[in-house]
Amino acid sequence: MRHHRFGPGALVAAAFIGPGTVTTATLAGTGYGYALLWTVLFSIVGTYVLQEMSIRLALVGDMDLGQAIAQKSDGIRKKLAIVLIVSAIFIGNAAYEAGNITGALLGFEHWIDSGSEKILVILGIGLMAGLLLFFGNYRQVQSSLVFLVSTMGLVFILTAILVGPDLGSILRGLFIPRVPENAWLVCTGLVGTTIVPYNLFLHASAVRKQWRSEDLSIARKDAFISILLGGVITMCIIICAAAVSQSQQVKIEGLSDLSRQLSPVLGDWSSVFLSIGFLAAGLSSAITAPLAAAYAISGLLSWEDDDKSHRFRMIWCIVLLVGVTFACMGWKPISVIFFAQIANGMLLPVVAIFLLLVVNDRSTITNFRNNLWQNVLGGVVVALTLLLAAKSFYTVFMS
Repeated sequence: MRHHRFGPGALVAAAFIGPGTVTTATLAGTGYGYALLWTVLFSIVGTYVLQEMSIRLALVGDMDLGQAIAQKSDGIRKKLAIVLIVSAIFIGNAAYEAGNITGALLGFEHWIDSGSEKILVILGIGLMAGLLLFFGNYRQVQSSLVFLVSTMGLVFILTAILVGPDLGSILRGLFIPRVPENAWLVCTGLVGTTIVPYNLFLHASAVRKQWRSEDLSIARKDAFISILLGGVITMCIIICAAAVSQSQQVKIEGLSDLSRQLSPVLGDWSSVFLSIGFLAAGLSSAITAPLAAAYAISGLLSWEDDDKSHRFRMIWCIVLLVGVTFACMGWKPISVIFFAQIANGMLLPVVAIFLLLVVNDRSTITNFRNNLWQNVLGGVVVALTLLLAAKSFYTVFMS
């Protein structure tokens, strides 16, 4: 039996608690108050349901999701599946990485003025992430992410307590689902920033490096605690924004606007709190997005499971470079980050359906296939995410 300390679950939490979460949750709170807290609660449940399937696939089936899709498909279906998922993961993670880096840049917004200074900071963030990925071993990366997630948690949970929110409104928002007018895109963004498709690939690969099949219960506990903590942080961000936005009407374009929302409660400390939170969120996700893309694509293409191989490093390096390039183009960070969450929300149902099929395959998992309730919960997650994706697609392209 191996140690019980936090493990791969920290990667999952670090991946979805990024600038996208901070931004999308703040937009949800300032735009719709506490009304969309139920979306986060659903996302916590959905994330655990899908990640637990990914854990079983890894420890019992001894393969990650990419490898399973590659092995269980054949002919044209296999080629289409690989092309679809590789394209979606690569493009989606590159967009997500741009959002991560621009989000980390927001942490420096109060101290830089010129465009050249911003580019230097972006390059520095990219270099920091690249060096950690290149020289750091798996344990060092994991330990770094645990520290960053803990920092984010402390910042946002403490802030939520200090703003003195309305408990009754919080409970109604959590347990009475409703979608206010024009809130479908924000709902999809909240789901997409929590139930992150590439985490299903990353988690399985990471679990196989740390535990064996007899450690399944430990892996489940690790995932549950990490995902719950990440979800609570997301809720705290919504609560912070909702609690102080009722008396202010501020269009959010950057960190200065976000910190202004909290200034009545935290004063000058609001910018410091959010700067630390955005920097930690951006750095943690800037590491996990390229790493997840490399694991996913390596598995799909049946490459060797070696994070030091040239092909593995080539993938995360390309994703990182594309993210840095887009971040340097000067697009509004809020727009880039929010777009990445919508893209995640639309990709999620496709990847979740593949996962459901694989974990019900007798030849893949003999003794730990999905039971009835796991299939029901998985089906509900897929159905609701399909609904959100369809509504978002209609809103973006048809309305």
